[in-house]
Amino acid sequence: VQLQASGGGSVQAGGSLRLSCAASGLIFSSYATGWFRQAPGKEREFVARISRSGGLTYYADSVQGRFTRFTISRDNAKNTVFLQMNNLKPEDTAVYYCAADRDYYSAVYNYWGQGTLVTVSS
Repeated sequence: VQLQASGGGSVQAGGSLRLSCAASGLIFSSYATGWFRQAPGKEREFVARISRSGGLTYYADSVQGRFTRFTISRDNAKNTVFLQMNNLKPEDTAVYYCAADRDYYSAVYNYWGQGTLVTVSS
């Protein structure tokens, strides 16, 4: 199983990025997927998850408030999950990881990608 994350980069605060995670070696539509991030010197934290069909989503409070900044989506035909990130803030700077698990509510994901770096400057 491989999860290949891409789309990271450097942007200024208020900008946008779209992360992608291409999966192979598994029946993608049988797996819920999630995005996590790890900022320098901090523990890895949950960002968002999406169910196998895409019908259910859930976000961390840090990215969903009065105005949702991040949106997770997936294309099962392309074995890919996306994370659209808008109105980025310097505190969003982190390595972003995608993960997959059969259980949408899993606290421990089975498969992990290698991460893609997002840097947001003020």
